[in-house]
Amino acid sequence: MGEEKGVVLLDFWVSPFGQRVRIALAEKGVDYEYKEEQDLVNTKSELLLKSNPVYKKVPVLLHDGKPICESLIIVQYIDEVWSDKTPLLPAEPLARANARFWADFIDKKVYECGTRLWKLKGEEQEAAKEEFVEIFKLLQGELGDRKFFGGETFGFLDLALVPFVAWFYAYETVAKFSMDEECPKIVAWAKRCIERESVSKTLSDPNKVYDFVLVLKKKFGLEY
Repeated sequence: MGEEKGVVLLDFWVSPFGQRVRIALAEKGVDYEYKEEQDLVNTKSELLLKSNPVYKKVPVLLHDGKPICESLIIVQYIDEVWSDKTPLLPAEPLARANARFWADFIDKKVYECGTRLWKLKGEEQEAAKEEFVEIFKLLQGELGDRKFFGGETFGFLDLALVPFVAWFYAYETVAKFSMDEECPKIVAWAKRCIERESVSKTLSDPNKVYDFVLVLKKKFGLEY
């Protein structure tokens, strides 16, 4: 596949935030050069440190050598730059604001709470599990009976949440619960999203994500 002139993505394979950007690029049909960070804990590349000196995190999109950081900002940038392709954000201002609100909610809640599921144990893990389920019940309420969060069309909010689906198996296994039992509409929504090529080709294998979580637990000296 040819590369879109001047488009480079700095990323790490399992990052749900990076996967958002990859899905957005796929939805827009943008070819790009993918640069995998090899060790985000101990050794970050000079290019990453130069491109994102504030947070020093992936993903970073380089467009004609200029860096854009933070996944939701990158996705909105992609939507604006490649505006001739199918839009990701709704056209109506109120719907756009609502999508941004819930995407911000996901950013503030899901990853941090999910991390506590594998870092903690006992009563603390149970509390994190209750919070995690409540987060997704709120999202399930927002989804309602719609096919996607924006209605019939896959869009910005779906893209913001769907990478975490690859982590469900790891979360469920370490914290001993079932997303299918707790939030069946979210699981059904996830299956619809995975029918899209942009999603199915991007999401990490849940078993590999689980193995990655076990590596993290060992690295941090946590009992399983």
